[in-house]
Amino acid sequence: MKFLRNLLASVLGCLIAFGVFFVMLLIFVSLAGSQEQVINVPETAVLQLEIDGQLKDYGGKFDFTDFGVNFEKYDGLNRILQAIDAAAEDDRIKGISIRNNNFQAGIAQTGALREALEAFKATGKFVYAYGDVYAQKDYYLASVADSVFVNPVGDIDFKGLASEVLFFKDLQEKTGIKLEVIRHGKYKSAVEPFLDNKMSPQNREQVSELLFSLWNTVIEDISVSRGIPAETLNTIANTLGARTPAMALQEGLVDRIAYLDEYESSLKEACGLEGDKEVKYVKLKDYSEYTATKSKVYGKDRIAVIYAEGEIVYGKGNKDVVGQGVILESLRKARKDDKVKAVVLRINSPGGSALASDIIWREVEVTKKEKPVVVSMGNLAASGGYYIAAGADKIYAEPTTITGSIGVFGMLPNIKELAERMGVNAEHVLTNSQALGYSPFQPLSDSYRQVTTESIEHIYKTFVGHVAKGRGMKTEDVDAIAQGRVWSGAEALEIGLVDEIGGLNDALAYAAEEAGMDEYVTVDYPVYSTSVQEVMDTFIGVSVTGGKEQIIKEEIGEEGYRVLQAIKQLTQQKGVQARLPYELVIY
Repeated sequence: MKFLRNLLASVLGCLIAFGVFFVMLLIFVSLAGSQEQVINVPETAVLQLEIDGQLKDYGGKFDFTDFGVNFEKYDGLNRILQAIDAAAEDDRIKGISIRNNNFQAGIAQTGALREALEAFKATGKFVYAYGDVYAQKDYYLASVADSVFVNPVGDIDFKGLASEVLFFKDLQEKTGIKLEVIRHGKYKSAVEPFLDNKMSPQNREQVSELLFSLWNTVIEDISVSRGIPAETLNTIANTLGARTPAMALQEGLVDRIAYLDEYESSLKEACGLEGDKEVKYVKLKDYSEYTATKSKVYGKDRIAVIYAEGEIVYGKGNKDVVGQGVILESLRKARKDDKVKAVVLRINSPGGSALASDIIWREVEVTKKEKPVVVSMGNLAASGGYYIAAGADKIYAEPTTITGSIGVFGMLPNIKELAERMGVNAEHVLTNSQALGYSPFQPLSDSYRQVTTESIEHIYKTFVGHVAKGRGMKTEDVDAIAQGRVWSGAEALEIGLVDEIGGLNDALAYAAEEAGMDEYVTVDYPVYSTSVQEVMDTFIGVSVTGGKEQIIKEEIGEEGYRVLQAIKQLTQQKGVQARLPYELVIY
């Protein structure tokens, strides 16, 4: 019996292994086939702009190590903008329909989409927008349309921007858990909630000026698109004067109150369709892949676009975080490729590890000695994100980019009081006076505070020195606008932290000019290594390593999961940090 059980177990194991291999083979064939996707674009079609989930600047290229094949995700902003440009020249695409509820993109990304849609409209094609409800950022995007529709029982959230900061000083005292904080920069408010119970005047000043700068850009764009004076738009926001469809229609924020079938009838009319002919939609994701695979790189002069997106961490990095490993590898490949004539570094990062930021900065310095290096800033290029940009030949930012935050800090968790309350006592035996370093079970010693402060000051001076050198400024002038203060892209232009207001295409055009190219193609980096398990997670929802995270996300929602991830990242931070002092989410 034991022999039979073992035999059956072996047979069953072989069958399972064969099944897994078969599934992997199917995925491999699917991936290989998707790189040459051909979609059917009808002669009269509407491009459906509907973006699900978090929008990234770069979907990513992946090296499928298990089978030795590369594939790309085409849902990044880079490919979407390319698709909109292609649609403007595609006679089969008659217009674009914007259909978004709870649009999950940064405000600078939204501005870039609006700019692309404006260029699309300039060709004489239409852009319509429909929403059951419009969150503020949804409306900012939709307002670029020729006609904006809203569901009869929907609503529009148009009220301005606000910031809420939580403070934990009393909580630390009550729980016995505290954070020992060492910082440089009077505006470095990432640590302020652990030091006080209210917002400092400096922090209130920077948050206020930042919000007004961002809001003014949004208002100005909507004013131009809708033909409504900025003063009127602010009055509408102050009075919640567009909170119902009828009020929004009266104020001119929307053009028509309609159900979805009525909206589709309007699309049909705009396409010139008659009788029982229906509107044919082309999904944005499919069209992005279609246009990308049609424009593959074949031997032309190239500009390498390297995407640094996410928190900066020390290590290799992946599609979610910026590690010096993948960025250095990308810069070196671009530098050694004779067909690559220039590099554009696209940054969308709140910063993070000061050490990793400095390593990347150095590689930019090495690269620009051989080829022009231009920076394009997305939603964020703050603290460590600005650190890696500082040495570039030229820096472009969107007016709503959040940048600056030139400052550093360190935080050390201390649970001595809690341990004493719980009856825990820590004893130590040392061979040398400084052998212990820091223990969360002991008060922060004066000597350790002094050593850490020296490290903070050294990194801050190095950071300021890099900025001064890269921007051609005096050190004292950089220090005056540094101190951890956050600036919008529009403000950063005025104080010399960036050179031009513009998007990725502007950065590419300048890089091409500097490299003496009239025609070029772009090649995207990094290429991330991936595995069978990661592909299963993404394509068929099967997860072993990621199962726990997916279950948590489903239970507590996207917002709750983001908060949980922020706490997790906080606990995993190592070394001195150069990062944005808060997470700014605009709805």
